[in-house]
Amino acid sequence: MFTHSKKLQYPAKPDRPDPIMARRMQEILGGQWGEMSVMNMYLFQGWNARGNDKYKDLLLDTATEEIGHVEMIATMIGHLLEGAPLSAQEKAVDSDPALAAVMGGMNPQHAIVSGLGAAPRDSNGNPWTSNFIVSSGNLLADMRMNVTAESQGRLQVARLYEMTDDKGIKDMLGFLLARDTQHQLQWMEAIKELEAKEGVIVPGQVPESYEVNEVSHVLYNFSEGEDSKPVVDGKTAADEKTFQYVEKPEAMGEKPVLKPTSKEVYNTPPYDSI
Repeated sequence: MFTHSKKLQYPAKPDRPDPIMARRMQEILGGQWGEMSVMNMYLFQGWNARGNDKYKDLLLDTATEEIGHVEMIATMIGHLLEGAPLSAQEKAVDSDPALAAVMGGMNPQHAIVSGLGAAPRDSNGNPWTSNFIVSSGNLLADMRMNVTAESQGRLQVARLYEMTDDKGIKDMLGFLLARDTQHQLQWMEAIKELEAKEGVIVPGQVPESYEVNEVSHVLYNFSEGEDSKPVVDGKTAADEKTFQYVEKPEAMGEKPVLKPTSKEVYNTPPYDSI
């Protein structure tokens, strides 16, 4: 069950309207690494967790927090768009607010589609999609994805922080940066616990006999030069097995020969070499 408080989780009000910044802020709302993505990812990971109440609670604590972040950014975008069509007109074309918005760098959908409000879209107007989220049922795999998502999200928030001198925007972005720090660290702690129980390779329950073991710890030099060699050469992997480095890997298979298809398929038939 979810309930809504009429108060924001943290203040979200700029010093002044800025429709161009509103467009940029859409990326951390509805972009691939935005708050809508982590919100939905943690919700579904939590709902899909089976018999792991500690991790389920951690996921749903954070997912519910992210709902508040979505609300904060949507509110900030709304404030940034206050008076936007008029200001855009003054800078561009008086007779056409939509055209003026384009010429001024504003997202025209803010004026045309969402009525000067936020939308579940990225900074170019592309719709948010559930393809952005991962909920596999394997908690270790998911937690690693969560660290990636928070790292990418924090990176984008940091870049936005550098794009404005508005103290109100910076204050909210500073809060989001701090929460991204906490979220990365908590997922890392969960990863440590899960690795101790399951091993470092996902999925850890796969029997070793399934693998072609002689290639499971080998770095093949499939590109020019040997710049990658120091990454593994002479080192022990996280699973305490020794890495190998192969400078000139050889093909292990044969040249493939496929049988002709039936006439009904109308593929090009094989011809003898001339």
